[in-house]
Amino acid sequence: MTLLETLRGPHDLVRLDRAQLAELGAEIREFLVSTVTRTGGHLGPNLGVVELTLALHLEFDSPRDALLFDTGHQTYIHKLLTGRAAGFDRLRARGGLSGYPARAESAHDHIENSHASTALSYADGLTKADALTGRTDRHVVAVVGDGALTGGMAWEALNNIAAGRPRNLVIVVNDNGRSYAPTVGGLAEHLGRLRTTSAYEQVLRAGRRAAYGIPVAGEAVYRGLHGVKEGLKDLAAPQALFGDLGLKYLGPVDGHDLAALRSALAQARDFDGPVIVHALTRKGEGYAPAERDEADRFHGIGAVDPATGRPRSTGGRSWTAVFGEELTRIGHRRPDVVALTAAMRGPVGLDGFAAAYPGRVFDVGIAEQHAVTAAVGMSMGGLHPVVALYATFLNRAFDQVLLDAALHRAALTLVLDRAGVTGNDGPSHNGVWDLSVLQVVPGLRVAAPRDAATLRAELREAVEVTDGPTAVRFPKGPVPADIPAVDRHGPLDILARVGTGPADVLLVAVGATAGTCLGAAARISAGGGPGVTVVDPRWVVPVDPALVELASDHRLVVTVEDNSRSGGVGSAIAQALADADVDVPVRAHGVPRRFLDHASRDGILDELGLTERKLADSVRTACDRLVPWTAPVGRLTALTEGA
Repeated sequence: MTLLETLRGPHDLVRLDRAQLAELGAEIREFLVSTVTRTGGHLGPNLGVVELTLALHLEFDSPRDALLFDTGHQTYIHKLLTGRAAGFDRLRARGGLSGYPARAESAHDHIENSHASTALSYADGLTKADALTGRTDRHVVAVVGDGALTGGMAWEALNNIAAGRPRNLVIVVNDNGRSYAPTVGGLAEHLGRLRTTSAYEQVLRAGRRAAYGIPVAGEAVYRGLHGVKEGLKDLAAPQALFGDLGLKYLGPVDGHDLAALRSALAQARDFDGPVIVHALTRKGEGYAPAERDEADRFHGIGAVDPATGRPRSTGGRSWTAVFGEELTRIGHRRPDVVALTAAMRGPVGLDGFAAAYPGRVFDVGIAEQHAVTAAVGMSMGGLHPVVALYATFLNRAFDQVLLDAALHRAALTLVLDRAGVTGNDGPSHNGVWDLSVLQVVPGLRVAAPRDAATLRAELREAVEVTDGPTAVRFPKGPVPADIPAVDRHGPLDILARVGTGPADVLLVAVGATAGTCLGAAARISAGGGPGVTVVDPRWVVPVDPALVELASDHRLVVTVEDNSRSGGVGSAIAQALADADVDVPVRAHGVPRRFLDHASRDGILDELGLTERKLADSVRTACDRLVPWTAPVGRLTALTEGA
C-alpha cells in the first residue's frame, strides 16, 4: 500500500518523517499524472504546488484553519490530502469530483472560487468577522497563485487588509511566473526581479545540503543559515512592494523545498498580523512533458498519453481555432485591428495573430475590466480592438461594457469563447449568462454563429461596425460541419422549411443550436406533423424587425439557446413581438435559472431537454394545444390555457 493510500485526512501527515514526506510528494505527482492524463484537467498548476500544499496542511489545522485557494484549479493536492483520492477516477465528470473547491464535497473547502483574484477579499471578510465575533482559534490562509495578483480585485483587498487591525491572516503568493502563459505586467516584472536577484537562494540550497549532512545538529544549522539568508535578502532585494502597504514579508522561499516552506509558514503563523509568504514554484514540476511545454506548462489538458503528453485524440478543429485564423486574415487587411486578452492568449486563439502582428496584441493579465476600458481608449484613438475572453469572465467587466464601451459608442468587438454550456469545469465556467446580461446594453449588437463559415462572416461584419460595440459568441469544442442557408429573409438565414402542411412553427436556432434544431424540425414534421421553418437570426441582439415579420406568418415561435432562459434571446423575441402587437405565442428553450453541476456538455444539454428528440416532443405537445387556425394569414390566435 502506498503512503497516499493510507491517508484519511491531513492529520495523518504528522506521523510521517522527512523521508516519507518526500516519498509522498513523489507518489502524489505520479498519481496526478496517471489520473489527470486520463480525465483531463489542470495538471501543470497542481504539479507545481505539491510541496506547498503539504506544508500548508502540516503547519495549519484544516478545516479549523481556513485554507482559501486562488485560483481554485490548484486544489487537486488539497483534495488528495483531505481524503478524496478515490474520486479522481471521475474528476470533472457527472457525480465525480469537481475540478475546483466544492463545499458539498468536503468541510475542508471553504469557498467555491474558480474565478481568479477573489480569495484575498474572502480572507479580509472572514478575518474581520472573526475579530468582531471574538473568534481567535483559527488562521485564515489565502493561497494566491497562477497570476491572480494581476487582477485588480486582489489589490483592492490587499489595501483593506493592510489598513485593518492585526489579524490571523497568512497570504501565500504562489509565484510560478505564469497564469496560463507567462504572467505579464509591472507586478509580474517586480516579482521576476525578486526571482532573478535571488542568487542567495542558490547559496542557501548549497548550505542546506551541507547542513543536513551534519549529524544531529543539521536542521538547527539550516535554520541558522535561513536566518542569514533573510538578512542578505533585505540587502539584495528590499521588499518595498509589500512593505509600503505595511505587510510583513517572508521570502522568496523555494516552493519545492518542504523544510523551507514549513519554516516560513511557521514564522507567518506565529506573527501577530497579516503576513505574506512569497514561494517560488515551477508549473508542471516533475513531469517532463509539462516542463517542456513553453506555451502553458500543461495548464489545462484533455486526455493525453502520460508517456509523451500528446493528446489521445485530436477532436477536430475548434471554434477557437477558426476565430484565430480569421482574425489573423482580418489583421492583414486591417492594420487598425488589434487584439486584447486577459492572461489567455493561447486559450482564446490569439497565438497566430500574435505571431503575425506581435506589436498588436496586448495581454493585460487577469484584468477583464481593464481590458474592456483600455479597448475603449484604443477605439477612441482610431483602432478597432478585439477583446477575446471566455464568456464566463465577461461577467466581471459588465460595468465597463455598459458605461465605458456602450455609453461612448466605442467601435470594438468582444469575442466570447466558451459561450453557453461548457460542462465539466462546473458552474462558474458555464457561459450561460452573456446573452442575458448583454440584452440590456444600449447600442450593442451580438452575433451567434452556427458554424465556421458564419463565424468568419460575422466576425468580419463585427469589425466593420463603427458606431458602437459588437460581440461574437461561440461555444467550447469542435466546430460542426457548415450548415448552408436555403433562403434569406432580410438579414436572416432560413435553414430549412420542413413538412408538407402549413408552416405552423417558426423554430429560431441561436448559434450552435442550429444542427439540433434541424434534427428536431425533421422529427416534428415526420408523419404529417406540423410544418416547421428553421431560421438562424445570425445577429441575435437586438431582435431584427425581419424576425418579427417572419414570426407573424407562423402559429407558434419556438426559440432554442444554450443560454439562460431568463432574459435571453427567447425573452427578447417575445418582448419584440408584443411591442409590435404580433399575437404569436413564444416557447423559449434554454438553461433554467440555476447553477449547473459539472458534467459533459452533451450530458447537460440532454438533462435540459436541448436535444433533437426532447425538443421535438416539446414542440409537438405545444402544437397539440393550439386552437384551430381562425385568424387571417399572418395573424394568430393564442395557445390554449396551460400551454
